[in-house]
Amino acid sequence: MSDLLTPELVLLDVDLGAERQGVIRALAERVVAAGRATDADALFADAWDRESKADTGVPGGIAIPHCRSAAVTTASLAMARLSKPVDFGSADAPADLVFMIAAPDGAHQDHLALLSKLARSLILPEFLADLRAAKDEAAIVALVSAALSEEPAAPAAAVAAAPAAAAAAPTKYLVGVTACPTGIAHTYMAADALVAAAKRAGAELVVETQGSSGATPLAQDVIDRADAVIFAVDVDVRDRGRFAGKPVVEGPVKRGVDAPDAMVAEAITASTDPNARRVAGGAAAATASASAGDQHFGQKLKRWLLTGVSYMIPFVAGGGLLIALGFLLGGYEIVKTPTDIILGNSFTNLPAATENSLFNFANGTSLGVYLGAVFFSIGAASMGFLVPALAGFIAYAIADRPGIAPGFVAGAVSGLMGAGFLGGLVGGLLAGFIAWAIGRLNVPRWLRGLMPVVIIPLVASIVASGLMIVVLGGPIAGLTLALNDFLAGLTGVSAIVLGIILGVMMAADLGGPINKVAYSFAVAGLGAATLANPAPLQIMAAVMAAGMVPPLALALATTLDRRLFSKAERENGKAAWLLGAAFISEGAIPFAAADPLRVIPAGIVGGALTGAISMAAGVTSQAPHGGIFVFFAIGNLAMFIVAILAGTVVSALLVIVLKRFVRRRPIEADEDVVVPVTAPAPAVAATA
Repeated sequence: MSDLLTPELVLLDVDLGAERQGVIRALAERVVAAGRATDADALFADAWDRESKADTGVPGGIAIPHCRSAAVTTASLAMARLSKPVDFGSADAPADLVFMIAAPDGAHQDHLALLSKLARSLILPEFLADLRAAKDEAAIVALVSAALSEEPAAPAAAVAAAPAAAAAAPTKYLVGVTACPTGIAHTYMAADALVAAAKRAGAELVVETQGSSGATPLAQDVIDRADAVIFAVDVDVRDRGRFAGKPVVEGPVKRGVDAPDAMVAEAITASTDPNARRVAGGAAAATASASAGDQHFGQKLKRWLLTGVSYMIPFVAGGGLLIALGFLLGGYEIVKTPTDIILGNSFTNLPAATENSLFNFANGTSLGVYLGAVFFSIGAASMGFLVPALAGFIAYAIADRPGIAPGFVAGAVSGLMGAGFLGGLVGGLLAGFIAWAIGRLNVPRWLRGLMPVVIIPLVASIVASGLMIVVLGGPIAGLTLALNDFLAGLTGVSAIVLGIILGVMMAADLGGPINKVAYSFAVAGLGAATLANPAPLQIMAAVMAAGMVPPLALALATTLDRRLFSKAERENGKAAWLLGAAFISEGAIPFAAADPLRVIPAGIVGGALTGAISMAAGVTSQAPHGGIFVFFAIGNLAMFIVAILAGTVVSALLVIVLKRFVRRRPIEADEDVVVPVTAPAPAVAATA
C-alpha cells in the first residue's frame, strides 16, 4: 500500500478556490497526470457523485472525498494542503487537509480498507499536526505511508463499547406498504428507501408494494410477527384490516422517498409505545379509521379522492387510446354510427373473391371503418366506466368493500343526470360516508352477516343515488355545463393562461397529487369533447405535453453537461428519454428527489411554457396517455412537438445554470462506504 501516495499526487499550500468542486477536480487532474487514471472528467464526475450524496468533511479540518471509478487504473490517494480552507460540510470547521481516494471500479474491499485506515489515522491529533508541519511532498508521503503500513489501534474505550452496544441494540421487525395513485415510480422508490433506512437503523423491514403491476400481499404470519407497520401511501391501503392492532406510522408516499429514516425511527418508537396509534380492527372499521389520530380531514379527503383517481386511470388510458385508434381507422364521423356499422357487417360478409375483398365488405364498408367502429365502441364502453369507477373507489376508500356498489351506482346516476366528473366525486363521497355510517350501527348478531352484502349496498345506494337524483344532480349538471361552456369559449390570452397553470401543475410534483388534479381535470373533459367543442381536447394535449417535459429536460441536461450529474443520474437520464416520450412524468423523480430545489423549478418553467404554446396553437389530443407514441391522435402534431421541444430545452438549460451557479449542500447519507472510526454494531439485513 506504500505506492498509493507519491509526491506527484501531493499539492502543498495551494489555493484551489472556495468551492469543493474545484478541489476535487484539481485532485482528479493530478491523479490523471500521474498516469493512474485515464479521464479526469470521468473521475471528477464519479467523485462528485459520491460527494453529492453526503458531505465528506470530518472533524479536525479534514475532508476525504472518495469514489470507485472505471477511469482509475491504479488505486491512488491524492492530497491537497490548502492555504484557504474549503467547506466540505464538517460541523466544526472547513477543511485545509483534503485526501481524495480513487479506487478502480469494482475494487470495493480495497476502497473500504483504504478509507478505514486513513480515517482512523486522521483522528490522531499528532498525525494531523505532523501533516500540517510537513516541509515538502516527500515528507507528506512518508507520514501517510507510515500510517497506512499497519492498522492503527482504535481507542480502547471504543473497542470495548462496540460489542456492548451491539448486544444491547434491539432488533425490530417491521412491515410496510407503499402505494401511489399511478403505481409507476413513487411506490417502488419509497419501498427501496424505507428498506435501506431500516437496515441503517438495525431493523428488518418487509414492504408490500401496491403498484400498477399488482401486489403480492404479505403473508399473514409475516404481518403477525411485525412490531410495527409503516404506510407510505397516497391512496387507500388494500385490505388494511390485515394489520389490525399493529402500531402504525403513516404518511404520504413522498415522505417515504424523502424522509425514510424518520419514518423508520418513528415506527421503532411506536413499537414500544403503549399509546401509539394502531390500525383499527375489522375490515370496514379499519379502513374508516385508518387515517384517524394525527391525520387531518384534508389529508383523508385527499387520500379518498386519489384512490378513486388511481382506479379510474386504467379505464381512461385504455378507453381513450381505443377511441383514438377508432378515429384513426374510421375517421371522426364514425362517432355517429359505430353500432350500425358493427351490427350491419361482419367478417362472414366478405365476398369470396372480388377486387380489394380484404378491404371492403359486401355493402362497401371498408375494413378500416369496420375496425375503427369496433375500437371506438370498445373505447367508448371503457370510458363509460370513468365516473362510476371514480365514485365506486372513492366510496371504497371510505367504507371498504361495502362502499363499492353504492359508489358505482351513484357514479352511474351522475352520468345519467349529466353531472359528469364532478357528480362522480360528490356521489362517491356520499355513498362512502353513508355506507360507513351504516356499517358502524350496532345490529343483532343474526343480521351482521347480511350487512356488508345486502343491507349496506341496498340502503346506501338508495340514499346516495336518491340524493343525486332529487337534490344534487341538477345543480351539479348545471355547473358542469357552465364549466364546459367556459372552456369552449377560451381563446387568446385566457387559453394561454390556462395552459400555463396546467403546465405548472403537471411539473410541480411529477405524478403526485397536484399533477393528478391537472390530469384528472383533463381526462374528465374528454367525454364532453366534440369537433364543435375542441377545448377539452386542447386541455388534454397541453397536460400531456407539459407532463412530458421534466423527464425529457433532465435527459437532455445529462447529455449536455454530464459533469454536473452523478453516474446514477446519467444512467437515469438515458431511461428518461423513453419515459418522457411516453408521458411518464415520474421519469424525473430520481433527479428531483436528489436536488428538488433546482430540478423542480426548472421543470415548472418548461412545463408552463409548453402548456402555453400548446393552448395558443390549439393543439388537440384524442388520447389521454401515450405521449409521442399516440401521434395519430394529436391534432396539429407539428406544434405539439414544437411546444415539447421548447419546454424541454428551456428546462434543461435552466437546470444546468442552477446546478452551476446555485450551490446546494448535500444531505443524503452514503450507503456504500462507512468510515469505521469505531467498530460498528452489526445490523440485521433488511429484505424487500
